[in-house]
Amino acid sequence: MELIVELLNITTGGNRIAVVSEQTASQLGVQSSDRIKITYGDKTSIAIINIAEHFPSNRIGLFEETEGALGVKGDEVVDVALAPLPESLFNIRAKLRGERLREKDIVAIVKDVVERHLSTAEIAAFLTALNIYGLSTGETEALSRAMIMTGKTLNFGASPILDKHSVGGIPGDKTSMLVVPIVAAAGFTIPKTSSRAITSPAGTADRVETLCPVTLSINEIYETVKKTGGCLVWGGSLELAPADDLFIQVEYPLGIDPMLLPSILSKKKAIGATHVAIDIPTGMGAKIKTRQEAYTLASDFIDLGKRLGLNIQCALTFGDQPLGCGIGPALEAREALQTLMGGGPPDLREKAVSLSSMLFEMVGVENPRGMAQDMIDSGKAERKMREIIAAQGGNPAVKPEDLPVGPKSAVVRSKEAGKVLWLSTDDIVRIARMAGAPKEKGAGVLLHAKLGDYVRKDGVLIEVFAERSSKLSAALELANQLTPIVLSKKPEAKMVLDTIPEKPPHEKSFMLDR
Repeated sequence: MELIVELLNITTGGNRIAVVSEQTASQLGVQSSDRIKITYGDKTSIAIINIAEHFPSNRIGLFEETEGALGVKGDEVVDVALAPLPESLFNIRAKLRGERLREKDIVAIVKDVVERHLSTAEIAAFLTALNIYGLSTGETEALSRAMIMTGKTLNFGASPILDKHSVGGIPGDKTSMLVVPIVAAAGFTIPKTSSRAITSPAGTADRVETLCPVTLSINEIYETVKKTGGCLVWGGSLELAPADDLFIQVEYPLGIDPMLLPSILSKKKAIGATHVAIDIPTGMGAKIKTRQEAYTLASDFIDLGKRLGLNIQCALTFGDQPLGCGIGPALEAREALQTLMGGGPPDLREKAVSLSSMLFEMVGVENPRGMAQDMIDSGKAERKMREIIAAQGGNPAVKPEDLPVGPKSAVVRSKEAGKVLWLSTDDIVRIARMAGAPKEKGAGVLLHAKLGDYVRKDGVLIEVFAERSSKLSAALELANQLTPIVLSKKPEAKMVLDTIPEKPPHEKSFMLDR
């Protein structure tokens, strides 16, 4: 059936969608969410159909993703026909019944996800089935390989190629901004691709973007790594394991994360890494709550790494409170620079040194911890970071105080004196995001008290920064409703941390960050 194209100038961020009238849908024999095959010249695209009651019957409306796939312009004629159901849909239905999938079944699903042949509902069904029934070791490996195969891969030449990744869960974790220059300053190659924040106040890409551009092409990454030995870039535009980004779009609103291992390791393999240190923050403030859970996850990482040809070591790190004091893109970048310059919070330096020394040990360095410490103390890591900033198009002479934080600020004070007994990372994240982080780079929270610190009555607990007065007011209002920091003169004197439902209940935030 021939139809005239009408460009809708609407983007979905994922699926290829087309719109037709009810009359046209009846003639094609399709219902809403069915698939149609659109042919324009020698190009063909599968699109998900939407039906609009008053749409012209001789036209087909194309969303931008469908328009781009076909290279078609408005008022041109395309041929439209009903498309058969993809094979992968039957594989998804099998997983919904709890069946184990074969490698070819998983490859078919991932290919159809990348080619936009599956609707959001069908991808959600697949992820829900994985969340309910879990993944066998073979399925996890097959998913990882399929995600690598359907994207681009990088090759930096001679090994070792080092990398570091955190499973996330605690705010303020700007460790990558130290590990990359420490490792690169020691003469090793460490191309670090990172995500933007999904549920946190800042992802590594958000932090680094306050110092230099992070959206680099593959050729620009090769050039940066050739010059400096490392990079700190956003991976979202590189098409490394692109299925992962599409899965994450669906996982987030569902509040599930069944693909943590293949998501992380497929991208490490695609970037060309040979040795990877995995940081697993563990504690009540983190995504991973118990040591037993952390040990199980670490074992799974190591096993999958072996199957993919990756040398993996995992570190169980302290996750009962934020790392450092700054939470929010500019505040965290300031803190990272201060630490590279010999100052900064001791917990941030210690974690960066520990993870860097783990990587050094993996590649046979004799005194790994001594080397990591020397890279900071000698100033080599700072100089290397400035080289990376320059190579990525930033100002290599930037100082911590040059990074602007929100001009609107206010403090939250203690109503009593005592030692910090407990910090709610969930509450701190919510306050920082309410202030505008991560979209507004200068927004966030600066902690003035951490575990074990003594705070006098009316002493400052946190300082909130925002770029707009309305955001600051909203963040302060939220801070007064929540209890981000709990004080007590003695631990036994404060046995009740919160009451429910005496205070307005709030749903625990879902953490999904890469």
